[in-house]
Amino acid sequence: MDKNSNTISPGQKAYLEAEHRKHLRIRLGRFLLLFLFLMLWEASVRLGLLNDFIFSSPTRIVRTFFTMAEDRSIFLHTGITIGETLISFLLVTVLSAAAAVLLWKCDTLAKILEPCLVILNSLPKSALAPVLIVWLGNNIRTIIVAAVSIAVFGSIITLLTGFLETDPEKIKLIYSLGGGERDVMMKVMIPGSIPLLVSTMKVNIGLCLVGVIIGEFLAANRGLGYLIIYGSQVFKMDYVILSIVILCIVSALLYRGVGVIERKVGR
Repeated sequence: MDKNSNTISPGQKAYLEAEHRKHLRIRLGRFLLLFLFLMLWEASVRLGLLNDFIFSSPTRIVRTFFTMAEDRSIFLHTGITIGETLISFLLVTVLSAAAAVLLWKCDTLAKILEPCLVILNSLPKSALAPVLIVWLGNNIRTIIVAAVSIAVFGSIITLLTGFLETDPEKIKLIYSLGGGERDVMMKVMIPGSIPLLVSTMKVNIGLCLVGVIIGEFLAANRGLGYLIIYGSQVFKMDYVILSIVILCIVSALLYRGVGVIERKVGR
């Protein structure tokens, strides 16, 4: 008999089986909801309820994907967008963590810069895009800076708030044992803030993707954002809808990727 079966009671086994069936029902429900949506969309187009020139259709999107896959253009656009998103995400993670640690160490500087961070975080970043184009040019740097600007200020505020809420009793314990500020940071503050950092990363990955798309709307000749703008300008809505579908898939995969990091950190 399996060793694990001896350690699980009948009640626990029944509970685990019920949870497994629940997860299967959830997945099946999601699949059926998506399938129903696609079927209604396709049927509405075929029955003339929707104009396929404006709303496209699932079959037209699939044909467009395979057509663009033949010359690999869709993979080029998708890869560029993903690459820009990952670069922006890495920069946001490093810059926000470093800035939050610096402000935590210098309370006076934190209080001086707090209004600036709040204002910059609240400022609509799309308003900065034309200025960034003039400053940096119509290139990838503008796109990455636009993406970083969307996420970095809010991330700094969130991390700094988490650092300042570190358990004061633990800090007193470190100092009473002869430790210094570095020991507090490395042994208490940063380890205790890892869940907050990972949670912030899960938010930032989506914000970086949004920032990249905004940047590609204005300063790109490749990428999914560019493909959306190009498709809308020449009335090729298949390009637009296909790009949106791919963005949904990419955003889900990036979020799941950060989730994998979260599970590894948790273990």
